[in-house]
Amino acid sequence: MPELPDVEIFRRTLDRHGQGRPVRRTTVAARDLLVDVSPQSLGRLLKNRSLVETRRHGKYLFAGREGGDGWLVLHFGMSGSLEMMERGDAPPETACLVIAFDEGGFAYLSSRRLGMIGWTADPAAFASAHHLGPDALAIGRADFVAALRGHRGAVKCWLMDQERLAGIGNVYSDEILFQAGLHPKHAGSSLDDAQAETIFEAMRRVLEEAVAAEADPARLPDGYLLPQRLEGGRCPRCGQALDTLRACGRNAWYCPHCQAPDEVSG
Repeated sequence: MPELPDVEIFRRTLDRHGQGRPVRRTTVAARDLLVDVSPQSLGRLLKNRSLVETRRHGKYLFAGREGGDGWLVLHFGMSGSLEMMERGDAPPETACLVIAFDEGGFAYLSSRRLGMIGWTADPAAFASAHHLGPDALAIGRADFVAALRGHRGAVKCWLMDQERLAGIGNVYSDEILFQAGLHPKHAGSSLDDAQAETIFEAMRRVLEEAVAAEADPARLPDGYLLPQRLEGGRCPRCGQALDTLRACGRNAWYCPHCQAPDEVSG
């Protein structure tokens, strides 16, 4: 599933290649992904208007049209992505939305059609209406520590809860906890300030490094879990075989030696 680093890369790509280019045509191939907007109204909202600003909140991407009076909203679900297109390119088979400029355009792809395409007057109001917590790269240290230490459940579950902290999913929560040296089921309420701050610092570092690596595990620095997060994978620190467990309904990868259980939440 695309997480904050993936969506930040999509945002930067759209910002770099789509900003200031008038929209000439909008084609919706997956009406079921539209929320609070029809294919016809989306086309009217964008036609002959340039996209002049992009924002991201957690896993949501916002593209604002000129005039500052409306924003296209994209959520990428389980398998979505964004692909820029050159003039004459045929839309990929999995394209759910195609926005064409005079020269090229971009396609919103989703093979499993589990994402969302919408429209909002204001990204902050949208985030509030959808009960999104603070963005994981925007939350301050003190707020992060206070919120995490007040959570009685597993730290991994708190990191993945979009109403508490927006942007982190199963993959990057594993990496963050590995870098912090904590078991996925360590109880948030049992953390001291120093441990919570270690998680905060690991979160910032991991997300920033992942963006710099364009969310490619092979390009991450040495010592990262993600390239080994597969069957037969071994800890990049101690060499021990990685293990998995169920947490928050998801399969968590961790090192039993480097992330030995201490205070865990069932």
